[in-house]
Order: sequence, then structure tokens, then C-alpha cells
Amino acid sequence: MDAVAIVIVAVIVIFVLTIVVKSILVIPQAQSAVIERLGKFTKVAEPGLNFLAPFVDRVRARIDLREQVVSFPPQPVITQDNLTVSIDTVVYFQVTDSRAAVYEISNYIVGVEQLATTTLRNLVGGMSLEETLTSRDEINNQLRGVLDEATGRWGIRVARVELKAIDPPPSIQDSMEKQMRADREKRAMILTAEGQREAAIKTAEGQKQSQILSAEGAKQAAILAAEAERQSRILRAQGERAARYLQAQGQAKAIEKVFTAIKAGKPTPEVLAYQYLQTLPQMAQGDANKVWLVPSDYGKALEGFAKMLGAPGDDGVFRYEPPKEDIPLSKPEQDDEEIKDWFDTAPDPHVAEAVRAAEAVARKEVPSPLQVRPTPAGRQPLEPPLPPGPGVDLADSPELSDDPRNP
Repeated sequence: MDAVAIVIVAVIVIFVLTIVVKSILVIPQAQSAVIERLGKFTKVAEPGLNFLAPFVDRVRARIDLREQVVSFPPQPVITQDNLTVSIDTVVYFQVTDSRAAVYEISNYIVGVEQLATTTLRNLVGGMSLEETLTSRDEINNQLRGVLDEATGRWGIRVARVELKAIDPPPSIQDSMEKQMRADREKRAMILTAEGQREAAIKTAEGQKQSQILSAEGAKQAAILAAEAERQSRILRAQGERAARYLQAQGQAKAIEKVFTAIKAGKPTPEVLAYQYLQTLPQMAQGDANKVWLVPSDYGKALEGFAKMLGAPGDDGVFRYEPPKEDIPLSKPEQDDEEIKDWFDTAPDPHVAEAVRAAEAVARKEVPSPLQVRPTPAGRQPLEPPLPPGPGVDLADSPELSDDPRNP
């Protein structure tokens, strides 16, 4: 009797536990479950703890509410120019209505794949191969719009459609590679030609600037040379002018001295005639003087010259007589104020200073290890004397004077 009671209690406990387990349903986050009661849709269980009627309610399907990525195998598609290309497609979609995804279509993933394939063929069939290769964004947008509109009643939202690859036939790929290679070579040739043109332009600009600078340099050199020649000629002319002026002054001084000496000596006509005769051999020594004739009126000339300097005496001989009043002799003109600068031979002070510095450096004795001699203790070595500067007389220096009185 006790054993039967224990079995009955155990059966009741198991039944209760079974009912409890059947009545509790836990749904994870981002998922949902479609619940049917006796084969009829009842509700959609949300994430969390849900209670069911035991043995009456059951879970028809569990739906993933996250955005799903489905990659479809490559599909052969014929373009408008009758070329078959292989297109690989990726679709991003999300279930928004679990009830519609379960009851409106048997397999929504297969439905999305087939719909994407047919829509892609329709779109690419109206395009050429070149348009297909260059219009990916347009194809993606149109394909997403068509799929989103068609799958809306299935409780699915198509977020994005991407074309992973568009592979033309091998023969077309070879032609495209050749075309791309030709385009790259063409572009390279164009860039090379552009670079050569730019280089030639830059080289020409550089040569132009170089020639301009060379011409400017030659112009400046010619101007400086002309200015130097002009200054040289001016200085040479000024020197010749000063030399001629000094020569004229010297001749005037010499004539004045001769005339004064003659007047002071009180010469007689005989002395003048004798001096005149002494100059005749010198006059005949010239290379151009082959024959020299004494003029016939030579005596009259001497007589007139004697009359000019003296008066006849009792014996008829002309003798020098000084005038009663000495007439002051006119002296040569002295230097005017305007010509004083002609004889200024003082050098430029800057040039003289530079010359003195150069001479000091050139004449400075360079110490050599072979010439160094030991000096006695307590005695400083003698320094070599500096060369005298311009305008310094050696006789004025007590160290260099030859005067025996210097120690």
C-alpha cells in the first residue's frame, strides 16, 4: 500500500514538473518566437520570460531579429551587348515582422535570393558591359529599391545590396587588359611628353635668365671699363696739363735767370759776338743741316744788337751803359687759386692706409722653429723692428740712424 502511494505521488510530481516546464518559455534578446495554440497563430513571444498553456501552445518558429548578411553564389547574367558576365551579390536584410516572415513565405532567405537574381538580370540586361562595370552604385540602389518593395509584405526590410564582383568572360578580360595596358602606356607617354615639355620650358627660361644676367654683367663691365678709361684719360690729361704748366713755368724762370745774369754781367758787343759764334757749331750739328751759310748782313745784326744794349764811346766802340733808372722786371705769373689742385699729389688716405697695412703684413717676420734661440733668464727676447711707414725718414729714428753719437 505504501509503495503504491509513493508511485502515485511520484507520478503527480513528474506531471506537475512537466506542466511547469511546458508553461514557461524564455526568449533570448534579439529573437522572437511565433506561438500557435492548437495549430492556430496566437501570439509572438518577445525576448524574456513568456508563459504558455501546457499541451496546447507550441512554438512554430524562432526568428532572428538582427540584420543578416547573405552572400549568394555568382550568377551568370547577359548584358545588352550579349556578353555573359558572372555577378556575385551580397544582401543585407532584417526581419521586422515575425508573423509575416513565417506565414507569408515558406523560406524568406531563398525568396530574397531568387528575387535578387531575377531583378539583377533585369537591370543588367538593359546595360552594356562598360555601363555594368562603371555603374555599380546605380545597380545597387535600384536593386535595393526593388527588393525592399517586394519583400515588405514578407516582413523583411532590405538594408543594402552590394555587388561583390563582376567578372566578364576570359576573352573580354584579355581585351580589357590590353586596352588598359594601352591606356596606361598612352597616359605614360602623355605624362612623359608633358614632363619633357615642362623641362624644355624650364631650361629655356633658365637659359634666358642666364643670357639676361650675362648681358647685364657684360653691360656693367663695359660701363665700368669705359668709366675707368674715362677716369684714366682725365687723370692723364690733368697730369700732362700740370706737366706742361710746370715746364712753361720752368722755362720762364730759366729765361728770367738768363736775362738777369746777362744784365748783371754788363756784356760788351765783343762778348755777345763771341757767344753767338760759339753756338754756330751746335746749330750745324743737326742731321738735317748739310750746309750752313753765314748771312751777309751778319755784321749789321751784331751792330744793331750792340746799339740796343750800349752806346758808342769816343773810340767808336759800343759799350754797355746801365739805364739811369732800373726798370723793374716782370716776373712770371704765380700759381692761381684755380690751378692749385693740379699739383696735389697727396694719395687717397684710405688707399694709403690699405697699402701700409699690406706692407706691414708682407714685411712681418714669420717665426720659425729653426730660428728660435734660448734667451737668458730675466731678459725678454727682442722683437724685430717694424718697417717705417710712409713719410718717416730713417735718419730721424735713433735706432736706424748712422750717426756715431747714437749708442
